[in-house]
Amino acid sequence: MTDDPWLTDRLDLAAYLGRVAQPARAPSRAALDDLHWAHVRTFPFDNVDVLLEEHRGVGVEAVQAKFVGRGRGGYCFEHSTLFAAVLERLGYDVRRHLGRVGDPHLSPRTHMVVEVRLDGLRLLADPGFGMSVLRPIVLADGVEEDHGGWRYRVDQVSDDDGSTAWQVSRHRDGGWEVMHTTDELTVRPVDVSMGHHFTSTLPTSHFRHGLMLTRHREGEHVSVTFDTVTVRRPGLPTEHRPLGDGELAALLRDLGGGLTHDEVTRLVELGTRAGESG
Repeated sequence: MTDDPWLTDRLDLAAYLGRVAQPARAPSRAALDDLHWAHVRTFPFDNVDVLLEEHRGVGVEAVQAKFVGRGRGGYCFEHSTLFAAVLERLGYDVRRHLGRVGDPHLSPRTHMVVEVRLDGLRLLADPGFGMSVLRPIVLADGVEEDHGGWRYRVDQVSDDDGSTAWQVSRHRDGGWEVMHTTDELTVRPVDVSMGHHFTSTLPTSHFRHGLMLTRHREGEHVSVTFDTVTVRRPGLPTEHRPLGDGELAALLRDLGGGLTHDEVTRLVELGTRAGESG
């Protein structure tokens, strides 16, 4: 058995730091916050490879080639695999966790997050959610944080077997909306591969039906589907509207992080077929 089951030694740390425009710094809360913010600004959240049926897996080498080499994005298993490897190489104390999106009684463990233990705190890094937190949030019961106008809350809850779990919620429309519930079971690379396989191949998986492309930009968060665009800004009404003619291709190029001409063309064709069948 290897001493490094996550193969973090295969990460090109300098190339990652160059891609997110961050220096190598000793572990600290400020450095961690800056790195998380840079990551979610640099790499979009998307299900493009699942839709195009050409996903190369969620191992660190495949994710590095896609994110760092091409500037692409992906979903939680990829974001958190890469971010955890980066943090470990920088000297952080890291643990990987899996969680359930939405109702924990109905959802499988198909979300991946990263716990960082630093200066006596437990911090939850979540770079691969559709609307990710901007920086790691403290894992403690009842904690509320404001990330530039986006409000989040953590509650400690009991899982069905009485074990500890952490529920992360965001403030929306005057109330708290559960994002995901993360447990503390041991996670191994095979667990992540299985979660990815389930999410990317199950015929009823929502990742296989419809485009999800989201990205944080300065002061706003943009979400694109095959037929709509949604822009959220802290403290302002949500802008939600149908896409105009030809707008999907433009948004894919703008937000998609290194999508090729062929990938954009194929996605537009999928969107056209989805609209015709709908």
